[in-house]
Amino acid sequence: MKGEMTQKGKEALERFKMESANEVGVNLKDGYNGDLTSREAGSIGGRMVQKMINSYKMQ
Repeated sequence: MKGEMTQKGKEALERFKMESANEVGVNLKDGYNGDLTSREAGSIGGRMVQKMINSYKMQ
């Protein structure tokens, strides 16, 4: 099972992505989001990384 993600993990990651997108003001829809600009997609990923780093520092 190494390298495989469980359904529960996929759902948690999806919630995290939607939460992060909402925080930076990007409207994501369920499923395909290929109409996002690179800037929008990057802002979501950047926010996710920022939150993970802050969470790590709080430990």
